[in-house]
Amino acid sequence: MATRTPSSGANRGGSRHPASRMAIKWVAVHEAAAAIAELAGIATEYRTPNIRNFPAIMRDTGGWRLRLAEQGVDDLAAILEPGLAALLALRGCGVPAEAAAQALWQEFHTARAGLLALIVPLGTER
Repeated sequence: MATRTPSSGANRGGSRHPASRMAIKWVAVHEAAAAIAELAGIATEYRTPNIRNFPAIMRDTGGWRLRLAEQGVDDLAAILEPGLAALLALRGCGVPAEAAAQALWQEFHTARAGLLALIVPLGTER
């Protein structure tokens, strides 16, 4: 399956297609993850095409995989948002947050790996 990015001019009518909503959340999740990685003292990894284009790949795949991906990205955002806020609060109080950030980073990495497993391998049926 070829990967492609969502077009920048799509959906100018106001209503968002679920894949574009997921794309926005996917970017936000990775921005939060980058901040968590920094707090953990971990270098962020290279973002492969499958990671970068995950929302478009899922949109093209459709069906149950898309629905599961949408829910998974929502769940991941729901975990990272308060987690990052807590880490920043710790840091703001002068409390070391590296260990907690590393634990949250590992949770993110594991959850994202589960989402990426939804991508249908080339040459197989959906």
